[in-house]
Amino acid sequence: MIITDTHTHLYSDQFDADRDLTIQRAMDAGVSRFFIPAIDSQTTAAMFALEKKHPKNVFLMMGLHPTHVKDNYEVELAHVASHLAKRSFVAIGEIGIDLYWDKTTLKIQQDAFKRQIQLAKKYKLPIVIHCRDAFDEVFEVLESEKGEDLFGIFHCFTGSLAQAQQAVSYNMKLGIGGVVTFKNGKIDQFLNQVSLSHIVLETDSPYLAPTPFRGKRNESAYIVNVLEKVAEIYQKTPAEIAEITTQNSKAIFGI
Repeated sequence: MIITDTHTHLYSDQFDADRDLTIQRAMDAGVSRFFIPAIDSQTTAAMFALEKKHPKNVFLMMGLHPTHVKDNYEVELAHVASHLAKRSFVAIGEIGIDLYWDKTTLKIQQDAFKRQIQLAKKYKLPIVIHCRDAFDEVFEVLESEKGEDLFGIFHCFTGSLAQAQQAVSYNMKLGIGGVVTFKNGKIDQFLNQVSLSHIVLETDSPYLAPTPFRGKRNESAYIVNVLEKVAEIYQKTPAEIAEITTQNSKAIFGI
């Protein structure tokens, strides 16, 4: 059984003390594909080091996270563009809009989001979307950029059924993680109304650990708990869910 974690920040300093053990635990649990989103220029070196150590299992994205869109975002976008021109990545991400922490940067977040979507189109890459308290704002940008060349993953999906359907209409898979195991997560109540062909699995580790690890550091091995919950929701075996969601990840990332 091959399990794919489509979103894990394995380069995070929260793993500095036991990164190799964390990766080994995940592999022992059946996770052999780790997709690594970028945050900003400060994380690039750590991402490259991780890829160099695990070239057959670690796949890198490039992008500027919306919470890191600051006054210097033009410099950060130039960093993204320069690396895309130098080497290959599997996606542009994570990108999007986050209005939980700072609403005052909405305008430049929208600009950074749109420009990175256009970079994704230039390189024929998927996008991986971060959306927090900003569904309407994200959908507005996606509507302006929609087309066959727009596709990707709506990471850490926590919206409603209607929002899920709207995301899917823009050629997005839904990234399902620990929230699906929460008692108040709500997405478990309607997820089976979304075709499994639109679902991929993720951890977003070290964040958003699933039940029974909620509140602790998340890690890729815990994706098994997400897998089991999704299997329960769709009334499939975990092996079937692992196979389908891994195929879905291959359809998005091309690898």
